[in-house]
Amino acid sequence: MSQRPQALFAMAAENVPQVFPPEVLARLRESLDIDPALVAQDFTDPRVREALGRTEILVTGWGCPRLDETVLDAAPRLRAVLHSAGSVKSFATPGIWRRGIAVSSAAVANALPVAEYTLAMILLAGKDVLAARDRMRTSRTSSGWGIVPGIGNYGRRVGVIGASRIGRRVLELLRPFDLRPALTDPYVDEAEAAVLGVPLLSLDDLLRTSDIVTVHAPETPETHHLIGRRELALMPDGAVLVNTARGALVDHDALVAELRAGRLTAILDVTDPEPLPADSPLYDLPGAFVTPHLAGSQGNELARLGRTVAEEAERLLAGGKPAYAVDLAALEREA
Repeated sequence: MSQRPQALFAMAAENVPQVFPPEVLARLRESLDIDPALVAQDFTDPRVREALGRTEILVTGWGCPRLDETVLDAAPRLRAVLHSAGSVKSFATPGIWRRGIAVSSAAVANALPVAEYTLAMILLAGKDVLAARDRMRTSRTSSGWGIVPGIGNYGRRVGVIGASRIGRRVLELLRPFDLRPALTDPYVDEAEAAVLGVPLLSLDDLLRTSDIVTVHAPETPETHHLIGRRELALMPDGAVLVNTARGALVDHDALVAELRAGRLTAILDVTDPEPLPADSPLYDLPGAFVTPHLAGSQGNELARLGRTVAEEAERLLAGGKPAYAVDLAALEREA
């Protein structure tokens, strides 16, 4: 591509200025002829329909309508879909790949803040910071300085479920610390685990031997309630479960039973359902620390997603291929 290709935003309109603030939008427009005032929120809109006919690049994001055959037929010049968020499952259809249209995702950029959140929670949980804060809030007293047995981040085993983009990034972030990470993933073999620098365990062995377990697997029919009553029972007393993946990977009824017994604690950025109903015990149980799905890109982190798309557009303009292409064959086992 030597000239700027015609492009169209397809997402919730309010997300455009968040993901593409002025400096990022300016960089994107150096590669693409795109109008931020025209955003496809409904592909049946006459203005959008007319624009689709000349669109070569779709810049998608949260709220993108489904790209079905009717939409693809209306966009005969479409050659690439650049997604400014993580998963494309909510809108992408197999026809995109059948037509040879390249699909790229900013999932690698969205993985960074999730991994950072996970690392922070692992370190805080190891020091019992969250429970200690609640105890101080309740008692309004402090025992002062003193050695607290049973806590600390020296040699603690951290079990990572899933070598996803986020799971791999978590493993990278854990390297500088005196922690002992381990991995379970049915799609990873011993050789790949060795490259990642971690022992590869079965799910049961990982649960039995980990002080902190962090979940980074995709939501698929096979992973529904991956962590259920049996699996939670395998975790040692005092262990911590961290979930930043999808709420349905954990059986919440079984988890609540363990939390009520005081045997485990949980840090949940995702829940099932989401949001939780107002009467959910997870709001009040002392062993539960729940945040409102904020581990992913938020605030100024959204610009990183837009920058990733701008970089992909630059590669296309230079005649290259997307660096973060989405493979249809692998899509089923991705988030």
